[in-house]
Amino acid sequence: MSNLLISERPMMVIPALAVKIGLNEAIVLQQIHYWLKKKLHVIEGRSWVYNTYKEWNQQLPFWSESTIKRVFKTLEDLGYVLSGNFNRSKLDQTKWYTIDYEKLKELDEGESITEEILPETDVQEKQEMEKIPVAEVVEYLNEKTNSSYKVGTGKTRKLITSRWKEGFRLSDFTTVIDKKADEWLDHPKWSRYLRPETLFGPKFESYLNEKTAKTKLREEDFRFDDET
Repeated sequence: MSNLLISERPMMVIPALAVKIGLNEAIVLQQIHYWLKKKLHVIEGRSWVYNTYKEWNQQLPFWSESTIKRVFKTLEDLGYVLSGNFNRSKLDQTKWYTIDYEKLKELDEGESITEEILPETDVQEKQEMEKIPVAEVVEYLNEKTNSSYKVGTGKTRKLITSRWKEGFRLSDFTTVIDKKADEWLDHPKWSRYLRPETLFGPKFESYLNEKTAKTKLREEDFRFDDET
C-alpha cells in the first residue's frame, strides 16, 4: 500500500462550499472551524483561534505562507472570517480569527433541493462545475502578476467557467497568464490589462495560440464590444 494514501487524519471539505467560495478558502475555513469547536479561546461569548502564519503553514504544509496569507485575506474580504488582536503585548501583531457563522449561513439559501431529486443532467452539470479550478486559476494569476483578485468575484468565475465549458483546462489558463505576464507585466501602460476580464475574455484562445515574441500593442486591441 502506498504511503501517500490515507494513513493519518484526513482533511475534509464539503464540495458545495468549495464551489461557492473556492477550494483553498473552503479548506482554510474548515480548519478554522475545527479549532473554534475546541473553544480554547472564548472572548465575549465568541470562540477564537490564535495561530501565526508559520503555525498555519505547519497545519497546511502543501501551501506557502504567502498563499495562506492570501487565502485568509480573501476570506476576510468576503466577510466569512473575522479577525482581531487580543494579544497581551501590543507589539505582537499575530491575528486572531473566528468565523461569522451568520454570514456563512447565507450561502445555505437555495440549497434545500437535494441532488437526488434533481434531473440527471443537472446533477452531472453540478458535478462538472465542482471540478472547475477557479481558485487555482485566480491564485496563479495573483502570483504571476502581484495582484490580489478575489476568488469569489462572480464575473471572474463566469469568465473562467465559460472558457472551461469551451474545453480549455488549467494548463491553458496558466499558459495564457504566463505569456501575457511576460509580455505586459513590466510595461507601464499595458500591465493594467493583466486582469481576468482581459485574459479570460473573448481573446483567450488567440492569446493561448499566439507566438511568445512581444508585439506592438495598440489601444484598440483591448476594446471588447461583448464584454459586460
